This record gives sequence, C-alpha cells and structure tokens, in this order.
Amino acid sequence: MISPLLQNQPPDDKPTVTVPTCPAKKLARTPMVVYRERDGDFDFRRGEMLEEEKGISQQQEIDLVHESVSLIEYVARLRDFRSTQRQECYSLVRPMKSLLPFFDEIRLLGACIPPRGVVTLSRLKKVLCLAKKLLTTCSDGSKIFLALETEAMMVKFHVVYENLCQVLDEMPFDEIDVSVEVKEQVELMVTQLRRSKRRKHTQDMELAVDLMVAFSKTDERKADIAIIERLAKKLDLHTVEYLKKETIAIRKLAEERGRTSECVVQIIEILNKFKRILGMEVTNIFEEPVKPKMLERSESLVIPHEFLCPITLEVMRDPVIIASGQTFERESILKWFDSNNRTCPKTRETLAHLSVAPNHALKNLITQWREKNNYKHPSTEDLESSQGSSIKEEEITSLVEELSSTELEVLLRAVKDIRMLSKENTESRVLFANCGAIPLLVRLLPYPNHKIQEHAVTSLLNLSINDTNKKLIAQEQAIPAIIDVLRNGSMESRENSAAALFSLSMLDENKVTIALSEGIPALVELLETGTVRGKKDALTALFNLCLNQANKARAIDAGIVPPLQLLLKDKRTGMLDEALSMFLLLATHPQGRHEIGELSFIGMLVDIIREGTPKNKECAASVLLELSLNNSSHILAALQFGVYEHLVEMSLTGTNRAKRKANAILQLMRTSDQLP
Repeated sequence: MISPLLQNQPPDDKPTVTVPTCPAKKLARTPMVVYRERDGDFDFRRGEMLEEEKGISQQQEIDLVHESVSLIEYVARLRDFRSTQRQECYSLVRPMKSLLPFFDEIRLLGACIPPRGVVTLSRLKKVLCLAKKLLTTCSDGSKIFLALETEAMMVKFHVVYENLCQVLDEMPFDEIDVSVEVKEQVELMVTQLRRSKRRKHTQDMELAVDLMVAFSKTDERKADIAIIERLAKKLDLHTVEYLKKETIAIRKLAEERGRTSECVVQIIEILNKFKRILGMEVTNIFEEPVKPKMLERSESLVIPHEFLCPITLEVMRDPVIIASGQTFERESILKWFDSNNRTCPKTRETLAHLSVAPNHALKNLITQWREKNNYKHPSTEDLESSQGSSIKEEEITSLVEELSSTELEVLLRAVKDIRMLSKENTESRVLFANCGAIPLLVRLLPYPNHKIQEHAVTSLLNLSINDTNKKLIAQEQAIPAIIDVLRNGSMESRENSAAALFSLSMLDENKVTIALSEGIPALVELLETGTVRGKKDALTALFNLCLNQANKARAIDAGIVPPLQLLLKDKRTGMLDEALSMFLLLATHPQGRHEIGELSFIGMLVDIIREGTPKNKECAASVLLELSLNNSSHILAALQFGVYEHLVEMSLTGTNRAKRKANAILQLMRTSDQLP
C-alpha cells in the first residue's frame, strides 16, 4: 500500500496572478512572493508544472522561505528514528540541513527571485513537507509496522530523493542572486542525494527470520522465544515504557487501516508476544489504558513523573543512580544488568561502569509524598502471588550439587528438574549459571542414558536463552558435544540439539564455531530425515548460521538444496515459506545461485507464483527476482513456464511486497528485452 503521502491528489483551483519580474535592484525590503498551500498530499510529475503552481497567489502572512526553513529545523530536531530506517533518515536529514545557507542568503541578503524561481521554491517547499511527513513517521510510527514495511519505506525515501534532485536541478540559480559557494554546496548535496538514490537496499536477513518466527502460528519453542527476545531488543521494544508507546502508535495505525485489517492483527500478535516476555498482562490494546497502573488507583492522585521507574513505570521504593545520571528502581536496573545489558535503558548510551549509587534525595521526596497522600506500595506478598512462587537459591544449589551424584535415580531427577525450572523462569537461568550448572550439564551430554542426555541438552537450550549463558556454554566446549547428540541421540534429543544450536548461533562467534565443528552437515541430515518439528528446528538453525556468508557455501556443500526442494513439494510440512526464505538467502551467494538456478527449480517457483497463497507468491517472487538480477537467462526460463501473466496479476492484487517484487521482475524483463 502506497502511503497517502505519495498518492496523487487533485489540485486546488487558485486564481492566476502575474508575478512581476525583479528589478535590477535587490528586493531586500520588498515583500516576498508567497504561496499558500492547502493541508493535503501531493505528487510530482517529471517535466510538468502542477496546475496549482501556475497560479501563485501573493499572500503576506506566509513566507515560502520562512516555511521551508521551519520544516528543516523541525526535522533537525527529530532524534528517535526507528532502527529499521535510521540510516535512511539521517541520509535525508543531512542534505536538508545543507539547504539552510541557501535559504539564509535569500532571506537575509534579499536575493532577487524571478517568477520561475518562486514556482520552484514552492515546489521545493512541498518536497520538504513530504520529507517531514516521512521522517515523522519514522520517528513516531509503530516500530513493528516499520520493520515489516522496510522495503516500502525505502521506496518512499527514494521518491523523496528523486523529487528533491528534480526540483533543485530546475532551480534557476543563475537568476537568483546567491553566492557561488552556496550554489556549489547545493550542487554537491544533489550529487550525494543521487548516490543515495542509487544505493541498493540490502535486506536484513536476520530481521526477516526473526519476523518470520514471530508470525509463526505453531507452538512456541524456547529457541523461538529467544528469537522474539532478540527481535524485541532490535526494535527497542524490550521495556514496559517502550511497549506502552508502541501501543499508542499501533492504535493510530489501526485508525488508518482498521482494527480488523490483517496487518494490524499481525502486529498486535507480535506486541502481545513481547508483553509476555516481560511478564506483562496481555489485554485488548483498544480498551486498556496506556497510563501506568499506579495512576489508576485514584483519579485524584497525580504521581510526579520523577517518582516512576523508567523500566517498570511504578513508584520507586529504592531509587539508585547509574553512570548515565539516570535514576531507576534498584531491583529493575540490576535485572537489566544481569541480562548482559551494558547501556542505559533510557538514554541508550554505553555505560562507563555498572555501579549504582542510592538516590537519597529522591527517596526522601517519595517518602514525604507517600505520607502526605496516604499512598501505599503493593505488598511484597501481593507481588509474589501475582508473579508466581519465587525460586529459592538453596533449591538451585541443591539441584546443581546432585548433578555430580553417582546414583542414576538422583541424577535423572536433578537434571529433569533443572530442565523444568529453567524453561519458564528467567531468574532461574541466571542462578543455575552462577551456581556452576553449565559445566556439569555439558559433561552429561555423552551420558549413555538417553533420558539424561535429552534432559541435559534441553536444559542447555533453556539456559542459552540468556545471552551471558550463551557465551558460558560455548566456553565450556559444549558445541561439539551438542552436535554429537544431534547426530546420534534420540529424535527428541536431536530436535532440541538443533534448537540449542540455533539459540547459540545468535552470537556471531558461535556461528563460526558451529560451522567449524561440522554442525551444518548434521543439521542438513536432520532437515532430510527428521520429524516435521525436527525439520523446522534444523531449518531455523541453518538459516541463522547462513547469515554468515562463508556458511552459505558450507550448507550447499553439505547438500542442503535437495531437502529444501522436497519441502517445496511436500505441502504437508507447512514449511513452504521457510524453505523459500532459505532459498532467498542462498541466492545471495554465487555458489548458491549456481546450485539452485536450474530449470526445474525455476518451474517450481512459477508453480508457486501461480497457485500459492499470497505469502507463498511473495516469497517465490523474491527468490526469482534475486536470481534474475544476476542472470537474465532465469527471466527467459520463467517466461517459458508462463510466469508473465501471473506476475501481472500479482502486481495488481498481491501483497504490498509481492507487488513490488512483481513489478521489479517485469521491469527487468523490459530492460533485458525478454517480454513476449
């Protein structure tokens, strides 16, 4: 769906006014010719002057230059750009700011502006409005939606680049009395914009697989939860405060697209998964209040914002100051640090140290305010009952000690209990690691009893959800032992070994270790011979490993292509989109393109484009486009299988991403003279 910012709008009827030519003398004190613009959207057509530009009325209250400068100053103040569009946002803000000297010379030096210059300035202002709306969306919009629409947003940025270049090319600098230095600066900016316009967008494949798992309707595995945690961190949606802001943004999106639209429903599903990870209650976002729960206790009670912890949004009991100068509830910030975070949750800056200092002044103010307003914190008992029983450290220590037992019964019970306790409780994962459970569990991986082996590898899978534990597990040389279980263990042990390798592979250094330990051939074997669940675990792990370029060749050498092709043919597995996503990743490697770009595979892609679900078609078109960009013979092969009419249909009725892919392939066909 093209944003309303980019859609054509009918022009307003405006009276035509003759703009007098400038005399030789500068018009420093002559009122600037201005243009009143309606509050609406607009578009640009190359080589044409819009009707509304033909009649520029002379209004005293609006100054074209002043309005343009205000627009630039507005976007210069924007800071919190979404991570998925951050690079493009700054690439657009920088050239906009470089226009300020040009406007300053016109405004301060009284440069003479001919009629053609006034028209061009009015068009320039409209492009700046377009840029402002786009940048504001990237600053205030739903982070989940913008992650899903990464490609569409790139298209919108390129439209702004093109329009800005076009209008500045048409600016009559020779007729406007500005300095040579300013003119050269603008010309340099246009050159940089053209470079940005030519820059090819590289898909964030890690983000793509994370979103794919987040949208999955199947039962969530512990490794899948680790992906959702990673996705939440990548999108900066890992605190209560951020999720409340995201809720507001999603509500606005729902007003535009409808609450029941497929896009909004999917986004809410991901939001709810993020909430579950933080232990938040999942409610109807259109009914729940966005303000903190504490504010709901009494409508007449106003809680000072400074008293609320930025993480929990609850009134602080024991406020402490960290290295960034920000104040948090002691328990909340220590949990943040225990999760291997080394940044300030509020400012996002890297901290010089992780020490905390009591904020006695604020604590005294909170105490005085509580006494004055008769405010009571929820009791500790209430909190524990709402969050479930707390796991005692003594119990953890006892279980870890039993891992060294020589009695089979004691050992089996201990490792099973560790598996269960580490499955649901975040705190227990840290405690087990601190008590030395990881090296003992690694020693149990070769144990001859299959049940002990299964519980041990699954316990390591659960513990690996914590990022610090990922490193500790790898340091204990667990990866080769896990791969051995993947080859020789029971089917459930093999499945959970694959899931454990996936979780560990989230760290880049572990991707290399797993590959060098021959983990990729073992995963390919499970992809070929495992259950549906095992195939899913293997494919997800392989996808993550192949985000490393060298591992793509290793996966191809290990024979990944034939079992992937079987997944395309066997619809019972329900893994068609996942298999196509893997093919898309392999198609970015020369060896991968050679291996999969055979005639029979192109035929399978065309069949999916013809008969698949909308999502299937979108994924298949993405793979075909990637192959065709590097070899035009694939276009000819696809045409021979009758793809043309299906691409035309997809360009009209497919998903937003499918339309873009179909149009890109059709354009390739035109430029390579392959159209029938």
